[in-house]
Amino acid sequence: MSDDDAEVSDTRRLPTLDKRSGDDDGPRESGAPEVVANPGDGHRPGRYWSARRVPAAVVALVLLGATGLLLYDVAAVRAGRHAMAWRSRLGHQLATRHLDNPWILGAAAAATVIGIWLIVLAVTPGLRERLPMRRTAPGFRAGLDRSAAALVLRDRAMEVSGVQSVRLKVTRRKARTLAFAHFRDLDEVRDDLRTALGDGLEQLGLVRGLHLIVNVRRPKKR
Repeated sequence: MSDDDAEVSDTRRLPTLDKRSGDDDGPRESGAPEVVANPGDGHRPGRYWSARRVPAAVVALVLLGATGLLLYDVAAVRAGRHAMAWRSRLGHQLATRHLDNPWILGAAAAATVIGIWLIVLAVTPGLRERLPMRRTAPGFRAGLDRSAAALVLRDRAMEVSGVQSVRLKVTRRKARTLAFAHFRDLDEVRDDLRTALGDGLEQLGLVRGLHLIVNVRRPKKR
């Protein structure tokens, strides 16, 4: 067998086993695999939710320390000892300071900001760097990092004739491309980039399609 035959056989699509319903003769060969976007449940995968371990651990430790210290002081007072100095000063300040005092307003504003921040963390998914992918099998879920998606699309763009370098950034909703073409017409390069990157986005298998933005320029002369 020659080298050319070996190269062709390496790039040929391999047959897949496809077992058809109602057929007991065994698996059959199929020319192309069947891909199901959302099999069975019809559920569209959403974004990945972050565990929020660091904020939860910080809040839990702060509340645990403050509650434990307060309970210890209350138990000490019940046992006939004097209250801690910090609790006495805090009670005196709360009893004597007015609500329009700058310290009271500042503490209230800080507590409000922290509370809003915790609520936002609780109701938002997080993990913005991970893009959910379409389900191709029941019981499995996959995600793709935005940096990996940008790397794949960048390799696609570099295959276009005339492209010298590419800057590509992938966000949750857009794929921004800035390519520098050192030869060929810019409009032709832009059209080829849109075609290549459009096919690349389709093959990524993302649940939410990304809006493609392509800009082509000439490299700066040195």
